[in-house]
Amino acid sequence: MAISSSSAHSLSPYQFAWRSSSFASPLQINRFSFHPIKSNSKSSLRVLAMRRPSKATVVTGQSWSTSVLDSKTPVLVEFYASWCGPCQMVHRVIDEIAAEYAGKVNCYVLNADKDPRITEEYDIKAVPIVVLFKNGEKCESVVGTMPKEFYVAAIERVLSSSS
Repeated sequence: MAISSSSAHSLSPYQFAWRSSSFASPLQINRFSFHPIKSNSKSSLRVLAMRRPSKATVVTGQSWSTSVLDSKTPVLVEFYASWCGPCQMVHRVIDEIAAEYAGKVNCYVLNADKDPRITEEYDIKAVPIVVLFKNGEKCESVVGTMPKEFYVAAIERVLSSSS
């Protein structure tokens, strides 16, 4: 069955959508995109995974210096991996923080598997980890999946520090 426009708007941010396998392209609903999950199943129904647009910008090894090290604004970087379940929970928190601290803190996400040089340089051994930088220097980190208050407290410490 296909999602009708009337039922599509009633989806919560954490629901999944079911569609007929005859639709191969992503489905757009209220700024969310649903992408087909590849399956070897011969079933006519497929689950579409929901991806919410991130408020944190992707940073890579190529953009690291200009985005993080040369920034005049404090920087938050979430190191993650695409296979990491807890990273998805941290993504949601970092998106909220990116919106709340817009203009005060630049928020980025870095895929640790795609940029091993950066992860090795900062001795990142596990994901998720959130690292805060000020004036190009690492000054705070929060390891693992923590409540939003942990990240906010670290940000506030960085913002109130004199260096």
